Amino acid sequence: MSEVRLIDSKNLDFSVRGDSPGMAYVARALTHKVSPNIGIGFARWEGAEVSWQVLYDEVIFVIEGCFELTANSQKYEVRPGQLLWIPEGTELIYAGHALFGYVVHPGNWKQLHGLV
Repeated sequence: MSEVRLIDSKNLDFSVRGDSPGMAYVARALTHKVSPNIGIGFARWEGAEVSWQVLYDEVIFVIEGCFELTANSQKYEVRPGQLLWIPEGTELIYAGHALFGYVVHPGNWKQLHGLV
């Protein structure tokens, strides 16, 4: 059985997603090695636009700024104190200027889809 863990976003290694003119940074706080059921992390979006089709269920909760997501021809603006649930298979564009947390299920989605 795993132990309770306290994770500070300041101690995580953020990797770059997106490219100029905006940037995006993502850090996985709990990997599939800790739990195959759930993945959790932090991200900072600084104007990047990233297109993706999610291969998992995802929840995004905004800590500061405004996170933008476009899916099914609808744009969502998510602000502090709000969250967004995104079902598996959704084609979308992540955008905005925000610090946010995310949760994905299953946590081992890369293994399940043969991406590692």
